Amino acid sequence: MILYMECEFFIPSAHSLKEKRAVLKSMLTRSKQKFNVSAAEIDHQNVWQRTRLAFVIVSSSKEMAEKEMAQVLYYLESNPSWECLEHHQEYL
Repeated sequence: MILYMECEFFIPSAHSLKEKRAVLKSMLTRSKQKFNVSAAEIDHQNVWQRTRLAFVIVSSSKEMAEKEMAQVLYYLESNPSWECLEHHQEYL
C-alpha cells in the first residue's frame, strides 16, 4: 500500500527565503527521522511564506499507512512556526 499526502503551509514568521528554509529543513529532516516517510518540498520554492510538501509512505497494510500518516500530519501541525492551509491524501 502506498499512501501519498500533500500539505500546504503558511509560515508567517518567515521574512526571507533563508528564514523559510530554516523552518522547512528542520521539519523535513525531523519528519524523515521520526517517521517512516519520504518527504520533499514540491511547490512555492521561491515564495517566502508558503510551501507545499509531499509525503509518501509504503506499508504492508492500509491501516498502518493511515496511522503513520496521521502521526506525521499531527506532528507537522504541532509546529507553532507555521499553519497548515490544506492537506489531502490519496492511495497510489
